[in-house]
Amino acid sequence: MINILFTIMFVLGVNYLINYQLRIKKAADLSKDTLFPNIDDEFSSILLPIEWKEMEPLAKNTKSYQYVKWGTIIALVLLTVLLWIVLATDWLGSSFLSIVYLFIVIISSIKHRGNLFILSKGIILNGKFYSSNQIKYYQIEKIVRWHELYGLDDRLNNAYKMTFKIKKELFPPNYIVVKDADYLERMILLLDEQGIPGIKEIEQANSSVGNFTTKS
Repeated sequence: MINILFTIMFVLGVNYLINYQLRIKKAADLSKDTLFPNIDDEFSSILLPIEWKEMEPLAKNTKSYQYVKWGTIIALVLLTVLLWIVLATDWLGSSFLSIVYLFIVIISSIKHRGNLFILSKGIILNGKFYSSNQIKYYQIEKIVRWHELYGLDDRLNNAYKMTFKIKKELFPPNYIVVKDADYLERMILLLDEQGIPGIKEIEQANSSVGNFTTKS
């Protein structure tokens, strides 16, 4: 019974890895027609969560794309070896939690560093294309004192957190941070032209407290 459960996990894991690779490949092809970002300053204005690295182009010759490409192949080989060991020995019965942990580590290690591209009829967010009608709304928060991101990195202070709410997604993609207000306005204009609603924090002139307005 345990072997059957692990075999099902194996099939689901392989399916995830293959679909993830195809998703990144499609996003790389679509990113050639991006409206924003295009120039170096636009890329450097977008910071990616956790390590706060500046965004890079999504092209098939970049390190992050090659990591996903070859990492997927290596992960599939490792999972196949792991499945053979589980089916050929009684290791699973004595070390179930260790094997499941190893399985999760292999799957989760194949991840693109993240990105945001605005196209004419949708966006690419963290390596996945979403059409305009898949996006419920986007939200912008200014990172001022008391904000959850304030102080994590000097570049985040007084920058803007941009989050997208995707329809029918249980686990929405991560947010990005935009450093430059002028580039943010350019992004808002492109999103509004597609009819994507936005919730924007408006900083009041004489107060550090913002209010929210919705723009359809």
